[in-house]
Amino acid sequence: MDTTALKDLAKAELHCHLDGSISLGTIRQLAAMAGISLPDSDDALKELVVAPATAESLMDYLKAFDFIRPLLQTKEALHLAAYDVARQAAQENVIYTEIRFAPEFSMDEGLTASETVEAVLSGLKQAEEEFGIVAKVLVCGMKQSPAHVTRDIFDHVVSLAEKGLVGFDFAGNELDFPPAELEELIRYTQKLGLPLTFHAGECGCAHYIAETMALDIKRIGHTTAIYNQPELIQEFIDRGVTAELCLTSNLQTKAAKSIDEFPFLALKNAGAKITINTDNRTVSDTDLTKEYALFVKYFGVTTADFLTFNKNAIRASFTTEAQKADLLSKIDDLYKTFL
Repeated sequence: MDTTALKDLAKAELHCHLDGSISLGTIRQLAAMAGISLPDSDDALKELVVAPATAESLMDYLKAFDFIRPLLQTKEALHLAAYDVARQAAQENVIYTEIRFAPEFSMDEGLTASETVEAVLSGLKQAEEEFGIVAKVLVCGMKQSPAHVTRDIFDHVVSLAEKGLVGFDFAGNELDFPPAELEELIRYTQKLGLPLTFHAGECGCAHYIAETMALDIKRIGHTTAIYNQPELIQEFIDRGVTAELCLTSNLQTKAAKSIDEFPFLALKNAGAKITINTDNRTVSDTDLTKEYALFVKYFGVTTADFLTFNKNAIRASFTTEAQKADLLSKIDDLYKTFL
């Protein structure tokens, strides 16, 4: 399949970080709004916002986010950023997306947690109206932050579920903050009534995936370290968990030191539920079409496989059952001309 055919495929994406996915043009707009000067050339700008090829770990990769944080401190900025990321997705024929962000990182200049989420929701609503994409929000807690900070944020925003907030996530420094240590906070979050996804398995720690599953979490971001763990893969299947795979970012962070350490084939061959995601469009210098092309190149993935993975994403999404049914019907129709 060539790039045009891959771009034309209808898609659904579950794992996309707002602050890591803002286009260069919009970064320039946001910087102008914030009074922050930028290099004139896009190549020089990329050096600030794209993860370095020499990244040695997840923590190295995350340094690229430090530049974006000051740009996302107003409602207007968050609205524009959310609109931009959903627009990019729509241009690749994404019909459903969940965009995640950490309100904590946009509260430096006085915004409340609820104000940050409302601003993102308004940007997504504008994109929905203009492009027809269905776009929802996940709110991230940072693993390394004090528990009371995350609790307060989640408490304040949960009432926005009626407006398009569909779930929670935990991201950040996985190595030093394992799931078992966060159990009390995770259980608290689960009682708030919205579903939860969780980053696990990016630091070579398969037991963190096991700990995440033991906490009744049914969607796991990355799951990279599961690649050589057949018993854990079987438990993953038995528990009905869905994997949010992010190939380019896993190679950049060295979560997978090579294609052989990426868990796709092990999960697929065992019959696990797989989804394909960008993670961070800008920080990873990727998009879904590029990701799909890599899956074709390295794993021989077919159009029928992509349909399966996208249906997995819709079924595992945190939207309503009625909307899932509509999206499943729509994506089946959209694939008829390709199969």
